[in-house]
Amino acid sequence: MSEKKTIIAVYVENQAGVLTRVTGMFTRRGFNIDSLTVGETESPKYSRITICMDGDGCEQMINQLYKLVVVKKVEILEEDSIKRELMMLKVRNESQNRSEIMTAVDVFRASVIDYSADGMCIEVTGVPSKIDAFVKLMEPFGILEMCRTGVVALDRGTKTLLSEKK
Repeated sequence: MSEKKTIIAVYVENQAGVLTRVTGMFTRRGFNIDSLTVGETESPKYSRITICMDGDGCEQMINQLYKLVVVKKVEILEEDSIKRELMMLKVRNESQNRSEIMTAVDVFRASVIDYSADGMCIEVTGVPSKIDAFVKLMEPFGILEMCRTGVVALDRGTKTLLSEKK
């Protein structure tokens, strides 16, 4: 049912317009980005872009990304890489459902980060499938709003994006 997702890590110069250039390459070639995260790295001179997309055409995109001067390194992350996502979800807080919602929060190791008489904001982190499962569980209670960060990922062990493959 779900297609294989590929995670691409892109190490780029940290300057204005880089994200637009990188995403523009995907747009021009008709590729859809499922999730995208970007942030400064251990060096403020560089940013790391993590792109999650369907598995087809990744090698073509890597070759195209290397044509951008601001791109320093591109790598497809292995299947066993460490993946996490953050989601904040606002759900209706009704007395008849409150204990069920709180049980789900405990089971999923989530946190209630805002609480009012009629709404609750919950923070969940984990692998994307955990986030999807939590959303499905909360749907009957009335999801008011939600936002997800998209996938962030790192290789296991001491291997880094800039180290040579072994």
